[in-house]
Amino acid sequence: MDVAGGFLTVRASGAAAAKAALSGGAATPEHIQLLLRCAVPKGLPGVGTELRFPDCSLHVLPVGVVMLTVARARLTTAFADLKPLMFQPVPVDSALRTLFSDAVAHVLAAARGLDPHGLAHHLLGLAELVLRSALRAELDRVDAVVTRRREAVEYMREHLADPTLGADRVAEAMFISRRRLYQLFDDGQGVSERIRGLRIDRAKALLADPAAAARGIGEIARECGFVSAAHFSRTFRQVVGRTPTEFRAG
Repeated sequence: MDVAGGFLTVRASGAAAAKAALSGGAATPEHIQLLLRCAVPKGLPGVGTELRFPDCSLHVLPVGVVMLTVARARLTTAFADLKPLMFQPVPVDSALRTLFSDAVAHVLAAARGLDPHGLAHHLLGLAELVLRSALRAELDRVDAVVTRRREAVEYMREHLADPTLGADRVAEAMFISRRRLYQLFDDGQGVSERIRGLRIDRAKALLADPAAAARGIGEIARECGFVSAAHFSRTFRQVVGRTPTEFRAG
């Protein structure tokens, strides 16, 4: 079972449920599985050990992977809210991993002397704790990425007139590495393409503005950061499908 260390994987149980969840289908899975690689007790059987209850099960493998399966209906967190966690490695900090592995170790050590109904509630609560903690951390991470991306775009807009504007300048201004900057824009549109798009958007606004009708194509090109009117016209036509003059004429 391929589970990266330090990451939580949350998935719908069963092939049909997994397919529906991945395709954005409306079907809600009956069970949710949490897979986490962490420290497990030594001396487990070769196939691991498993505890089964009506609404949940715990399967611990000797390779250090714990799979906790819970009935989705028993969770207080709605399945729609769990979508950001589904079918992708989610970073889990060391404190939560330690808490989880310690709880699993204690359950395995004391399972025979514990009330099954109470133990099932304990495992459901453990799943709830892990899911909520991971979801909060993931949403905070996404919010931070969105904020930093917005800051990067604002810097680009403020410096569009500079023809030397590029990834290195933006990264330096934001005190982050070039690699980190590209991670902020992992939606398929690179930094250079984003800058070009912002320049074209500004050019379109100027060309359509009656107050800028007296400005020549070369002046607009310089204001938008293009090195020459010829380069501007080629790029504009490539993106818009018309030359700047044709666009201005309507």
